Amino acid sequence: MLDWDKLTILELEEMAEAGQYVLNCYRVLAKTSDNIVGELIKCHDTFYEMEHYPPGDVFDPETHSQYYYHAHRDGEHGHFHTFLRSDGMTAGEEPVSGQSHMSYMDERDDNICHLIAVSMDNRGFPLSLFTTNRWVTAENWYAAEDVVAFVDRFEIDVAQPSWPVNIWLTALIRLYKPVIRQLILERDQKIIEWQSTYPERDVFEDRDLEVTSEFKISVEEYLTEIENRLTEKLGKQLAG
Repeated sequence: MLDWDKLTILELEEMAEAGQYVLNCYRVLAKTSDNIVGELIKCHDTFYEMEHYPPGDVFDPETHSQYYYHAHRDGEHGHFHTFLRSDGMTAGEEPVSGQSHMSYMDERDDNICHLIAVSMDNRGFPLSLFTTNRWVTAENWYAAEDVVAFVDRFEIDVAQPSWPVNIWLTALIRLYKPVIRQLILERDQKIIEWQSTYPERDVFEDRDLEVTSEFKISVEEYLTEIENRLTEKLGKQLAG
């Protein structure tokens, strides 16, 4: 998926640093036989499909980043949905004009934007990253270039409900930022292709289109690739 040659040494170093935060969260949680998902839902006696965990979501009032965890897909335990609220956006960053209007857009005073979802396995480790159609999270639709900029601003810098989970999710998104960028671009291309194939349908509300792009991930393998690419680039820099 990635054109590794286009990534700079600085980008690779930032990705490698984020990866160490991810691994450190695993290390700390493993000491008490905990994991990312278990840490998030441990205060709930029963885990219900489609319910948001934690109730009311997690929100950082400084960065205006938000997330929740829930479950409803086969082949996973559940997944995180991440967002940026409109107070975290700048002038000119507006929802795409001409998109259809639904009642859920009037139920809040905020033009929230979904960024990326993170699929998790039963052991509490990530399986994949994926994007979704608008109806899935009742968001407002922003163009890919704006969403990519929003991803850079995502940060959950609060202690509740779990500091390790908040650090992990923030770091994971930074680690996979180039992949997420590509997934968001593929999301928009999928929307264009779908609308062309089914011009009579409202593409953003079409229940036949749920996941708009997805990429399976392995943190350990990805970090190995990052280290190899860094070594190669640094070697060429020294040689040059």
